[in-house]
Amino acid sequence: MIRRLRRCGLAPGAISPEDQAVVDAFRAMLTALGNPEPWTPGTGSARDIAVRIGPCVERAQTRPGDDHGPDLIAVTLVHPDTPHAGASLHGRQLGYTGHDWLRCPTTSIVAYWQPGYTQLTHAASGLHLPDDIGMEPAHYALYIEARKRDDSNDGHTLLRFGPYTQTRHAQQDGDRITAALDGRETTLAPGYRITMRFGPLCVSDHQLFTAPYGADVVALLNTVVADVRG
Repeated sequence: MIRRLRRCGLAPGAISPEDQAVVDAFRAMLTALGNPEPWTPGTGSARDIAVRIGPCVERAQTRPGDDHGPDLIAVTLVHPDTPHAGASLHGRQLGYTGHDWLRCPTTSIVAYWQPGYTQLTHAASGLHLPDDIGMEPAHYALYIEARKRDDSNDGHTLLRFGPYTQTRHAQQDGDRITAALDGRETTLAPGYRITMRFGPLCVSDHQLFTAPYGADVVALLNTVVADVRG
């Protein structure tokens, strides 16, 4: 994924400023590869990291306080030229802003980010980030659903809580709702079974979700069920 020099090293004359920039970038890449700054979980550092995406290496920003031990950490991919001018535009063009927070396996982390890694990115080759980058979304939601008790697929979603940026917060609210539903799933709304499921947040439907932080999820559940019962 490294851009080639545009001229032969044996060509006569002084090297052009453009080619010198490519040579400097290549040297910086070799330096970064030869002297990586190892990343370790639980360090609390807000520094950007380099993560492997297929054959490339990408720049990623971490979400402090949301790592999951040694296995997973929440990251968002950013254009390698961030925060320089033009990075936002180029990031949109190449798909860097098409992804939200992601669950990144720590085995994919190369090291802390260095500018020398830029030559190894999709952006350096003018490539769009793949739609499937091998990471699950790191925004979660709780879905409260009313399903017909005749085992048909008829039903509808009563409530959507999200986004949850940490799984433990979603789990806490999920446990509260599960306890409130315990033994009452089929009696709260005649003809329906009230269920809860945990899943990724659908960012395109964000306006349908109730922000969970500071909300009494059980009270909201009871209010919606009362409306269903009429």
